[in-house]
Amino acid sequence: MVSGAMNGMIQFLNEVKLELSKVVWPKFNEWVGSTIVVLVIVVAFAVYLGLVDTVIFKLMKRVLQVYSNN
Repeated sequence: MVSGAMNGMIQFLNEVKLELSKVVWPKFNEWVGSTIVVLVIVVAFAVYLGLVDTVIFKLMKRVLQVYSNN
């Protein structure tokens, strides 16, 4: 039973190695360019969400002030 599991694991790892040898890895410049694009998008999205959060917070604070005075 154990040797069957071990043989299965070895076969799996050999197939993983074979598939990884088929991968076309990006060049360093492509990798750096993609990383910069991802970072810019993440920062832009974070700023956008921060602004939306601030607007909603201020709006809710104003609404609560208006209705708490009544």
